[in-house]
Amino acid sequence: MTVTTTQIPAVTSKVIAIRPGPPLAGTVTVDGSKNAALPLLAAAAALRRPVHLANVPANADVQAMLTLLQYAGHRIARPVGEPNTVLVLPGDSADVAPELFEAAARIRASYYLVPALLAAHSRASLPWPGGCRIGERGMEQHFRVYETFGDRYAVDDHGYTVEAGRPRPGSVSVMLPFRSRGASIAAILRAVIAERPLRLGQPNLSPEVISVLEALSAAGWSAQANERIIALAPPASASQEPVAWTVPGDKIEAGTLACALAATGGNGRIEGVRSKDVAPMVAALRWLGVPVAAQEDALTVRAANAQPSHHPLRAIASLSPGGLDADFEPSLLALTLGLPGTHLFADTINPGRHSNLIPQLARLGADIHELSPTQCRLAGPQRLTGAGVEATDIRTGSALLVAGLTARGVTTLGGLEQLRRGHADLPTKLRALGADICEVTP
Repeated sequence: MTVTTTQIPAVTSKVIAIRPGPPLAGTVTVDGSKNAALPLLAAAAALRRPVHLANVPANADVQAMLTLLQYAGHRIARPVGEPNTVLVLPGDSADVAPELFEAAARIRASYYLVPALLAAHSRASLPWPGGCRIGERGMEQHFRVYETFGDRYAVDDHGYTVEAGRPRPGSVSVMLPFRSRGASIAAILRAVIAERPLRLGQPNLSPEVISVLEALSAAGWSAQANERIIALAPPASASQEPVAWTVPGDKIEAGTLACALAATGGNGRIEGVRSKDVAPMVAALRWLGVPVAAQEDALTVRAANAQPSHHPLRAIASLSPGGLDADFEPSLLALTLGLPGTHLFADTINPGRHSNLIPQLARLGADIHELSPTQCRLAGPQRLTGAGVEATDIRTGSALLVAGLTARGVTTLGGLEQLRRGHADLPTKLRALGADICEVTP
């Protein structure tokens, strides 16, 4: 097989101009999910056997993770003619590249690499998680997981170090105090490198965690999950045979596109996303009176003749199974600005997100009452007016795209490097639905 190494795309300094227009319409396919691809790449590294990963998105955070894997000694390649496929191959380097520490500060998901680094080097030294500035990136539950496996850790102002402890026989039991996605994946991957059974209490059961469990099942592991516990057990015998995984479609991108269709009163079909992954978003849209049909791998939005329900929406971000993913909240907030009713939004998971989003929407004329740093209320419908706004984080950027589609005049969106951390090219997908969006040089 002929392979080529991965390249990180250059970042542009342009801004996006958004103009209101006719209702969006058409069919579009979402990329692979950033939030699922990052732990799957880390799982591939922890598994220490060849992994063929399909539907890998080309956003900046995923490209950064691929670079980190190379710095950690793994080999990354792309089969010729398969631009969305990545091969993760065990490396033969005994050293970690010195560039890893600085590069890891750019993304939150660098903490997923700890187990793979422990497996290859018995030590992981990483900076505090970076990425979007939407609140503290607590690592306490991760450290609790590693201590349970007998590892030691140390912290300072710049980051943290985890050193592998002596392997212990038997299964490992971990009880999480809350349903942390990061800590759940840390426990699963730590069990993988230790090749030991795991019982994880009060786990996070988001689609991203389930995707990792499904991938490990394809590699021979036994995995069972319910609201109370995840039970994981290694295969009876080790194997170095290649495995093939697929990144699921981006549920957040699908939700953003659905909100854009609904905000403009359009009809459209969004393909490539599992309907079960977007069930909370679908429920919210239907509550607001937006007709949405969910097929196994697609959503159909028919908002052209929809009658607003006047139901007040309570969009409360939750880590509970079946709860509303916090990343759905910003686009829903932008949508409800144009709908009747008094709507409540809350996100205690990312306590800095509202302080990013609300001031930017206010530049468009939105009147949003902040009840607390993590709760806000708004009454719709409101009329927005185009202005210059900034994508201060990924989801703020996508919400501003939705808002800009209904604002009178021209909205210019800067901070595209933030938007592209999570979406390779969301504006192009909106243009495919008929949105009047173009990049301009400021």
